[in-house]
Amino acid sequence: MADEISKAQAARPGGDTIFGKIIRKEIPANIFFEDDQCIAFHDISPQAPTHFLVVPKKAICRISEADPADEALLGHLMIVGKKCAADLGLANGYRMVLNEGPDGGQSVYHVHLHILGGRQLGWPPG
Repeated sequence: MADEISKAQAARPGGDTIFGKIIRKEIPANIFFEDDQCIAFHDISPQAPTHFLVVPKKAICRISEADPADEALLGHLMIVGKKCAADLGLANGYRMVLNEGPDGGQSVYHVHLHILGGRQLGWPPG
């Protein structure tokens, strides 16, 4: 947990991100869904038995910087997350998480939706 906090505190917005490189297929990822707006792939450091990310192809640095014109795209991420969760057998439920800024745990400055499931998740998180 301390490692995740330190990564989030050290991360800075700006420039290309690992997600941009994954979207452009410059680095490998276990991508299992792709359409014209987003991709979904398994997290390389899973925090639950099932942990995947849904990432828009449009580079939006932070959710707080999203434009009103991004409303449909952001909704699409949730619908894709729901469909992928069903495809991966998360019938008993799952959690969708979107981190914002250093205190929110954002370690990559390209908006992305985490979907976690496959076990009982505690509350409150963090």
